[in-house]
Amino acid sequence: MATPIYDFLKKYSDSNGVRMHMPGHKGKGALGIEALDLTEIRGADSLYAPEGIIRDSEERASRLFGCTTFYSTEGSSLSIKAMLYLALRGKRADGARPLVLAARNAHRAFISAACLVDFDVEWIDSTGSGYLCCPLSAQDIRRTLMKMKRKPDAVYLTSPDYLGNTVNIREISDTCHDFGVLLLVDNAHGAYLRFLDESLHPIDLGADMCADSAHKTLPVLTGGAYLHFGKGISAETIAHAKEAMLLFGSTSPSYLTLASLDLCNGYLEREIRDELRDTVAEISKAKLRLAEHGFTLTGDEPLKITVLPSSFGYTGEELGKILEDEGVYPEFYDRDSLVLMPSPRGEEGLDRTVDILTKIPKKTQKSAHAPRVTIPKRVMSPRQAMMCESEILPAGECVGRVAAEVCVGCPPAVPIVVSGEEITKDVVRAAEYYGIHKLYVTK
Repeated sequence: MATPIYDFLKKYSDSNGVRMHMPGHKGKGALGIEALDLTEIRGADSLYAPEGIIRDSEERASRLFGCTTFYSTEGSSLSIKAMLYLALRGKRADGARPLVLAARNAHRAFISAACLVDFDVEWIDSTGSGYLCCPLSAQDIRRTLMKMKRKPDAVYLTSPDYLGNTVNIREISDTCHDFGVLLLVDNAHGAYLRFLDESLHPIDLGADMCADSAHKTLPVLTGGAYLHFGKGISAETIAHAKEAMLLFGSTSPSYLTLASLDLCNGYLEREIRDELRDTVAEISKAKLRLAEHGFTLTGDEPLKITVLPSSFGYTGEELGKILEDEGVYPEFYDRDSLVLMPSPRGEEGLDRTVDILTKIPKKTQKSAHAPRVTIPKRVMSPRQAMMCESEILPAGECVGRVAAEVCVGCPPAVPIVVSGEEITKDVVRAAEYYGIHKLYVTK
C-alpha cells in the first residue's frame, strides 16, 4: 500500500534543500527525527483542506475502516469536540439549546465540548456505576428516552471504557434510531476492534459518528487519532468535518504524527488481523492464569487486562508499584484497579508480567469500597460555570458550592463532578477517596 505522506517527507528530507520555512530546527537536532518534521509547505498538503497526499492517505484509511475517516493529530479529544459540533450543528432553528443524553463516564473532552459548543447535557444514571465505568443496556437507553420531556439531539457513550467494559452498541444504535436520535461513541480505546475476526467497531455496529485514538492501541505516535462517519451521516455534514476540526484544533498539525497514521495503513492492511488474533489468544491465556491464581478480573475488551485487587488483599496502587519495581509499567492503577494494555502486535513482556503477579501471595480481602459517584444537582450549564470567576478551596469547604472546573481523579479524566454542578458531601467523599483535596468553585 502506498504511503503518500511518509513518501513526501522522506523525499524532501533526502533532498537536503535549504529550509526557508518553519519549524525552527530546520530538519536538524539532537532528537534525530527532525528531518521528517515539516510544516505545510507546497506539496505537503494541508490537514484541514487536503487536496493531495493527506487526502489520498485519508481515503486509504477510509477504505480500511469501511466508512468516511479523517485524521486528527491532537488525539480523540479533538475528534470528540468536532463530532459533537457536527452532530448539533443547525439544531437551534427552533431557538432551543441542543441537548445530548450522555453516559456519566465521559472523558473531560466531552465537558470541554459542552462548554465550547454550549449544549445541555442530560446524564444517564447507571445504578452502582463508578466514575470509570457506566454499564448500560439498550433497555436503559429506551427507558430514559421515553421519560424525557424533550428528545435529545444525540446519545453519547464511551465504549470500551477505561477498564475494558463494553456496551452493546448494535442494540443501542437500533434503539437510538428508533427514536430518530444520533448515536455518538467515544471509542478511544477501540480503534483495533475493526480488525478482529468479527468487527466490533462502533461504526460497523451502527454508530453514526465515532472517535478513535489510534495511538492508544495501534502503532501510531501519540496524538494520532481518527474521526469516523457512518453511512447515515449526510454528505453535507461530512463536508463540514474539516471546518469542525479546525475550529478546535491547531493550525500546525504534527507531520510526524500524520506520517505514523499514514504508515499504519499498511499495517492495518497486511498484518494486524493475524497479529491481533494471536495476541488476543495470548491475553486470554494470561487472564486465565491470573484468575486461577485468585485475582478478580473485569471487562470484556479483548486487548486489555483489568485486575480488581481488593479480593486478593491489595490495592491497585500496591500491585502497580510491585510491577514497577520489576521494570513493568502499567497503563493505570488506583486504589481499586490495575489496568494493563498489551499491543495488538504482541507483547514480549506479557508472560513476565503475569509471572510477577502470580508470585504475589494472597492476603486477607480488603474491605474498602469505592464510593458511588451520584449525579449532583445541576445549577448552571458547564459553559456558564467555566466562564465564571472561580477560586480554589479545600474540598471539605466546598459542600454547597458550585463546581467551576471539572473534577477528575486520574488520566482518563472522567469527571467526579462536572462544571455547573453543586458539590455535595458525596462528591467530596469521592474526590478525597481518589486523592483530590482541592476543588475549583464559582465565586
